[in-house]
Amino acid sequence: MNLFNRLVTLVSQACGIFAAALTAAAVVVVCQMVFIRYVLNENTIWQTDFVTYSLIAATFIGAPYVLLTKGHVNVDVVPIYASERARYWLAICAIGVSLGFCLLMTVLTFQFWLEAYEGRWVSDTMWRARLWIPYGAMPVGLGILTLQYVADLLNLLTGREPPFGIEVRERAADVNLSESGTEVKIPGAGI
Repeated sequence: MNLFNRLVTLVSQACGIFAAALTAAAVVVVCQMVFIRYVLNENTIWQTDFVTYSLIAATFIGAPYVLLTKGHVNVDVVPIYASERARYWLAICAIGVSLGFCLLMTVLTFQFWLEAYEGRWVSDTMWRARLWIPYGAMPVGLGILTLQYVADLLNLLTGREPPFGIEVRERAADVNLSESGTEVKIPGAGI
């Protein structure tokens, strides 16, 4: 269990680094494209495709890292005010639905990638990029996201992580503060 957790964490962190590198590369290519078009007054061929595919790949491949760091947008009003038991079952349901969705999308995007690979699809631009390369980011990113959801579910079931990251002590402190008339701090409300 510990080995699985560590492995998934390392892979998710590597995905975050790779996604950041893809985004940085896209920024550099956009700058190069602007220079070529407006300073040298020449045509660009591959830059628009590269930037588009890089940003889409960064989105899919970066998703496991965002889940690892609990960076996805969420509304945690219901879990904050729910009882411990209700919060636990709500977390189980949320992870279960998300896990099922990611698993289904992994299978479907793999089939889409395979069709592009076997059909030797290329982009309809002058660059003629082989589409199986950028399409590969979808099943890879979603597959690793699925593994991260499995790790999160196992951590929840074994008590390694509290549901929604809300410790019992944190909730008790919030309730005590609200009863004393002091302003209540709601996690994530300042975003």
